[in-house]
This record gives sequence, C-alpha cells and structure tokens, in this order.
Amino acid sequence: MLPAERNVAMHHAQSAPTSLYSTAGLRKYLTREERDRFLVASWSATRPDVRTLCLTLVYTGCRISEALALTTADIMVDERAIAIRCLKKRKPQVVVREVPIPPVLIEELQRIHGLPSAGHLQRLWPLSRGRAWQLVKEVMGTAGLVSGPHASPKGLRHGFGVHAIRSKIPLNLVQRWLGHARMETTAIYLQAMGSEEREIAARMWM
Repeated sequence: MLPAERNVAMHHAQSAPTSLYSTAGLRKYLTREERDRFLVASWSATRPDVRTLCLTLVYTGCRISEALALTTADIMVDERAIAIRCLKKRKPQVVVREVPIPPVLIEELQRIHGLPSAGHLQRLWPLSRGRAWQLVKEVMGTAGLVSGPHASPKGLRHGFGVHAIRSKIPLNLVQRWLGHARMETTAIYLQAMGSEEREIAARMWM
C-alpha cells in the first residue's frame, strides 16, 4: 500500500463511527419519539425550502453536505427515489446511491421545487452548510429536542439507520442507502435496543 493510500485508510478507520454513544456517554441518534416530533416540526416549518430540506434529511439519512449538493435532476419522480452522490468516497469516479423515499416527500418536492424541470438544472437548496445547519437546528428546537450529539444532522442520519434496522430492513440495504463503504460501519445500528429485545427483557419482570 502506498503512503497516500495508507493515510486515506487510516483516516477512514478513525472517522468511522464505532458506537451510538459519544466518549462522554451521550446518545448520538434520535429515538423514534424524537424522530416523530422532528417530522411534525418539519411539516410545520413556515419556509417551504426548509420543510423539504428537513424531510429529505430524515427520510434518506443523507449527510447535510450531500443534501445541499442535490439538484432537480437528482429527484427520480417516477422511481420515487433520490440519487445521492457519495461525497465522502475518495475515489476518482463518481459514486451515486439511489435511496427510495415515501410518496409524500416526492409530492412535496414536486410542489415546492417545481419538479420535473426538464432542461433546467438547479440546486434544490442554494445554502451554505453553516446556514443549512442553523435552519435544521431551529426546527429541532421547535420539536423540543434538547441539546446534545443526537440533536444534529448527524443525529438524523444515525436515527435513520436505527429506524431502518428496527423496521427489519436488511443490513446490506441500510449500508447501501447510507453509502457506507464497510458493513462494520452499518452494524453499529444493531447496538440500539429494539422492541423485540424489550419484549424479551420484560419476561424477566413478570
């Protein structure tokens, strides 16, 4: 392995999450109840573009930088999916993953962003990363989410992973939808306790 390749591999290994909790023991993901509250707050957002940005983050689990790179051409209306460019891939070729989204989000993207717009390519959210993060944070405040690692765009991404696993989505599909290079990264979402585990534990208390 060349020195440059070794540096990339080491950086990836160091940056890949290994736990759903921070070193201080704080949860990094939104619970189902928190996720539901964020969805309600997102649908109630007064700015239509903020509404679609928040809904896209929660329904796709994409990184905020990936969302901001989306254009009108990336919304696959007929397939009910979004083509997301994997910005963290350190490869010369472009890596794109297609993530399915619910019909309600397709309809909202069509209504707010004028889709489809054949021959007219434009970014869906022409915002800086800092401004977008601020707007998402405001919606989280409306949802009553307390400050912490979970109350962030990354918390939405982790919440998507946990929700997918609890919905019995196969791990390889979750890996593909989140754009993880390694299955080990996706496997951290198995750490979150699901309803089956709670039911098994409840037998101890009967």
